[in-house]
Amino acid sequence: MEFLSSLLTCFCKQLNSHADDEWKLSFDPRTLQIATNFFSDLNLVGKHGFCPVYRGLMPNGQEVAVKKLPKASRESSREFRMEIDILVEIQHKNLVTFLGYCEEGPEMMLVYEYLPNNSLEFFLFDKDRSWWLDWKRRFQIIKGVADGLLYLHEEAFIRIVHRNIGACNVLLDEQFNPKISALGQAKLFPGNVIHIICRVSGIIGYMAPEYELHEKLTEKADVFSFGILVLEIVSGISSRNLRQSGDMSDLLSYTWRLYEEDEALELVDSSLASYNRNQAELCIKLGLLCCQESVDARPDMKSINLILSADLPILRKPIKPRFEFRNFNS
Repeated sequence: MEFLSSLLTCFCKQLNSHADDEWKLSFDPRTLQIATNFFSDLNLVGKHGFCPVYRGLMPNGQEVAVKKLPKASRESSREFRMEIDILVEIQHKNLVTFLGYCEEGPEMMLVYEYLPNNSLEFFLFDKDRSWWLDWKRRFQIIKGVADGLLYLHEEAFIRIVHRNIGACNVLLDEQFNPKISALGQAKLFPGNVIHIICRVSGIIGYMAPEYELHEKLTEKADVFSFGILVLEIVSGISSRNLRQSGDMSDLLSYTWRLYEEDEALELVDSSLASYNRNQAELCIKLGLLCCQESVDARPDMKSINLILSADLPILRKPIKPRFEFRNFNS
């Protein structure tokens, strides 16, 4: 009985500590209004999903990014609480730093560190900007995203499936180091697997087969998305853009055709002045392995990080991936 009593006391202290931490992170709406010049269009830096993000300057001189979510939406409220619960507890150099929140007034707001180089998507798919992403930076981004996903999957306080990995949700700091954002759709789970039915609204692009089939979802769904992202970074081609010239119907099938014909390096972005052939071949093969239809055939993030950090050869050959590129609606 004494043991149970002390255990309950300890648990209550943890809850109170967590509540205290959240209270310290709470911002007054007036402070955020002034910081963003009352959410001026001049301070609008982009959108995450349907949520506008504004640049702000705090009284102490710190630049912040403020994301506004409509309180009327039940889905937004769920994502708001989910993102706070996750971000209060996790911290990693390849995750966007969470600074606080505000839930007073008609809108909910999340406050993050401000990253001046916008998103990976902003640079990667624009030929006037992609020259900023030389091969060294692209490989650095691939490794950084892999490191961030490894933390979420295996090293955080509880295992987390991100469920929304893509170029638009990878932000870049001053040195073009990647930081994973948009954890509002993430799913936490304490065991090896979690059963969910995924609802996807208006997303055009690739999705791991287990999303569509409502099977057991593990972190391997993130591995699939990571594989697509790797192929996008290598090629500079967005997986959202269908290509209808000959049999080049989409990025994944195009990559597979080049790989089968032993012409994989033809995938590399032609705008690159130079690149490391061994690293590029490694990334292409790794991207295909991550996109295998069978969950068991995909590597985990620990293996992926070892391969990328040591430039280790991949001994296992990928098989033809399942090509699914459609408009998914709820």
